[in-house]
Amino acid sequence: MNEDMSPEAVKAFFRQDLFAGFVGIELIEAGSGRATARLALQERHRNGLGVVHGGAIFTLADLAFAAAVNSRGRAAVAIHCSISYLKAAEGGHLIAQAEEVSCGPKIAAYTIRITDAADELIARFEGLAYRKRERWSP
Repeated sequence: MNEDMSPEAVKAFFRQDLFAGFVGIELIEAGSGRATARLALQERHRNGLGVVHGGAIFTLADLAFAAAVNSRGRAAVAIHCSISYLKAAEGGHLIAQAEEVSCGPKIAAYTIRITDAADELIARFEGLAYRKRERWSP
């Protein structure tokens, strides 16, 4: 059984994610197995070729994944993630939207779409999480 956390509680909890904050990721919304996160692109997010670094894109997707799965109220950790980079990002920001595919007692699966400012699909992230017994609190 899922006992969803309030969107405010999820956002408060993920404000404690120091790495996501360092990168510049903002959790826009989260709840009921879904989440949306945003990254305002800056020069520091670019790699040596001048395009957005794959690690920045992965981190954005991973934060949306974590917020979505943990919004169900039980502590959950990633056990497998994969990402496909489809095109270079254009514009001033990226958006990651996480959607629940399946949420069982122990394993949950999510798909995260990463789009750019023109709403073009930049990458697709798939994540599996292990749901622990304990609940978390902000």
